[in-house]
Amino acid sequence: MDRDNKQRKLALIIGGSTGLGYASARKLAMNGFDLFIVHRTRRNEREEVNERFAELEAAGAEVRQFNADAVNRDKRREILRSLKEECTSERKVSLLLHSLAKGNLKKMTDSNEQLLSGDDFKVTVEAMGINLYEWARSLFDMELFDSDSRIISFTSEGNQKAWPYYGAVSAAKAALEAITRNLALEFAPYGITSNCIQAGITDTASLRRIPGHTELIEAARKRNPMKRLTRPEDVANVVYLLTRPEARWINGSILKADGGESLQ
Repeated sequence: MDRDNKQRKLALIIGGSTGLGYASARKLAMNGFDLFIVHRTRRNEREEVNERFAELEAAGAEVRQFNADAVNRDKRREILRSLKEECTSERKVSLLLHSLAKGNLKKMTDSNEQLLSGDDFKVTVEAMGINLYEWARSLFDMELFDSDSRIISFTSEGNQKAWPYYGAVSAAKAALEAITRNLALEFAPYGITSNCIQAGITDTASLRRIPGHTELIEAARKRNPMKRLTRPEDVANVVYLLTRPEARWINGSILKADGGESLQ
């Protein structure tokens, strides 16, 4: 990255190759952000993902991408060392966006399927909840946050509603929201705000991994007053709005970006 480029801001995106993470990366690239993107991509998907990253560069962003397990502590240290080399006293991380989808989708009772275990809960809550804190804490300890920074993550309506197969993820989202509130409380004196976006049902690869996702999609279409699903771009727009100076006073909130889907 061009270290002399002081006009563009710097965002670190955890999970930025698909879905909400990539849509947000694209929006940010078009609006003055350079990007550090951590993703986990299989070999047979790498060509497609690299094409997406090329689109980000075409939009004006300088992109550093790391195909690594974002939960692995050694990998996190390695990535942050690379990030530190790109930062200066005048240009640090303005946004940490956490969009990690790594969890277990199993039922609690069903004689015909493998059941959700305690270890499944631990893996899911660590990846989709606690991992947000670990990245935020590491950035803070290494003094890589800008003096006016944002921490943003994604939750879902499953944070409060019970869906089959979603028990571990639901617990992770509840943990994520609790962590967000305390980050908001304790990091605010340092100019760092923390918020969580509750997206409506969005047709992404992550959603399609949930058994019964077709029923979720159909129900969302019927009850959303906009009469359509949430799109990744809808959520990306809210991410961008939260990075604006005018959004600095929004802190510790769970913001709904669902077109009113959760009203009924």
